[in-house]
Amino acid sequence: QVQLVESGGGLVQPGGSLRLSCAASGFTLDYRGIGWFRQAPGKEREGVSCMGNSDGIAYYADSVKGRFTLSRDNAKNTVYLQMNSLKPGDTAVYYCAAARFGYSNRCPLSPPAYAYWGQGTQVTVSS
Repeated sequence: QVQLVESGGGLVQPGGSLRLSCAASGFTLDYRGIGWFRQAPGKEREGVSCMGNSDGIAYYADSVKGRFTLSRDNAKNTVYLQMNSLKPGDTAVYYCAAARFGYSNRCPLSPPAYAYWGQGTQVTVSS
């Protein structure tokens, strides 16, 4: 059974940090495009970061550039999102996603490009 399970969300004060994890089972993430997305109440799901394949090159939405870092550990079949300098505007449910294949060029930060999704983890940034 193909499954993605996120963890690491929670409540953090502005300026704080969290690291989200996304563990895959039932399939390998090794060559696939992967992405992190988020959805705040009343808003559409938006792309945060993605990596097209295992070359280690990640792309970020302008809103998180310089603060978030996406990484992947193929040996653990897990991807991570390190989030620093968090702001109240980062509050959302965060989802990881995997594509059916890898992207040789820039990975898309568009939800329809990803076939497999986790259940999401809540991140709340508040004092």
